[in-house]
Amino acid sequence: MPVETQIVTADEGGIRLDRWFKRRYPAVSHGLLEKWLRTGQVRVDGARVKSGQRLEEGQSVRVPPLPDQPPPPPTPKPVTLSPATLAWLKEAILFIDDDILVLNKPPGLAVQGGTGLGEAHLDAMLDVLAFDAPERPRLVHRLDKDTSGVLVLGRNAFATAALAQAFKVRTARKCYWALVAGVPKIRMGTIDAALAKRPGRLGDKVEVDEDDGKRAVTAYRVVDHAGRHVAWLEMEPKTGRTHQLRAHCVVLGTPIIGDGKYGGRAAFLDGLNLDKSLHLHARAVRLPHPRGGVIEVVAPLPPHFLTAFQSLNFNEKDAGKPFVAFEE
Repeated sequence: MPVETQIVTADEGGIRLDRWFKRRYPAVSHGLLEKWLRTGQVRVDGARVKSGQRLEEGQSVRVPPLPDQPPPPPTPKPVTLSPATLAWLKEAILFIDDDILVLNKPPGLAVQGGTGLGEAHLDAMLDVLAFDAPERPRLVHRLDKDTSGVLVLGRNAFATAALAQAFKVRTARKCYWALVAGVPKIRMGTIDAALAKRPGRLGDKVEVDEDDGKRAVTAYRVVDHAGRHVAWLEMEPKTGRTHQLRAHCVVLGTPIIGDGKYGGRAAFLDGLNLDKSLHLHARAVRLPHPRGGVIEVVAPLPPHFLTAFQSLNFNEKDAGKPFVAFEE
C-alpha cells in the first residue's frame, strides 16, 4: 500500500493522533505508530508530532505504507435486549442532541463490563441508542454500579473528545445527593483528604493516605436531617478520585446508607425501614457544550431514594437549584 495523505474530518477534530490511528487503522499497533513518529514517517501538516497531539479539522496526516493486514476478528455476537430493557433505555434519556446523550442510570447497572459481569452492563446496550447517528454513543465518564443518576455520553468523535476534556479539567461540574447515617457536626464545608487505592477482599478500596495518596476534595452541605439518625447531603466533587464521595462521607463520620464496603455495619440503620441499596445519586451535571454554550441536566430520583424521602419527610424542593450553594 503506498503512502497516503488523509484529511481530518469535522467529527475527528479534537481527538488525539494515536486515537485517530486506532479508529482509522486498528491493525496499526501503538508500538509501530511510535516508531513511525520517531522516524518522521507520520506527519501532520508536514510537521513531526507526538502521539498525544490533538488534531484539528482539515489537517492532513501522512500515513506510511501499512503492514499486511491480519484476518479480521470474528464479528461479535449482537447483544439481544428484551423489550423491557429497550423501553427502559429510551425512557432513561434526559437530554439528546447531535453531540450529547445524557441518561439517568439506574442503580445496580454496571457502566462497563468486568469480571463476572458478562453482558449485563450499559456499554453493551448502546447500539440501540445510536438512532440516526453513524456511530454508537461513547462513554466519557463513569458511575459506580450501585450509584444512580446522570451519565454523559458523546455521540461522535468530536463531541466525545470535547466532553472528556471537560471532565478531565473539571469544567464539567457534578452534583450528588446522598443519604448518610448520622449528621455531620459541621453542616457545610470542604473535605480535603488524599486517597490511595488498596486491594482488598471485596475488591479495590480507597483509603485516606496523606503521604502516598492523591489529593481529593469534596464540597458538601447538609440539606436536611431526620433527628440524629439520617442526613441528606448535597456534594460536589472538586477532584475525580475513585469512590471519592463514599470515602469522604466516612471521613465525616457519616457513611452513606447502604455502603457496606466503606461504612460496614454502621451504613445500615435498624428500625428506619430503609432500603439496603446504596443511597448515592448523581443528581445533576453542568457542562460546556462542544458547539458552544452550557447545558445543565437534572436526574429524577430512583425508587429507593423516593421511598426514603417519603419515610424521612424530606422534600426535594428544599435543596434548591443544583450548584448554587457551592458557587464561588
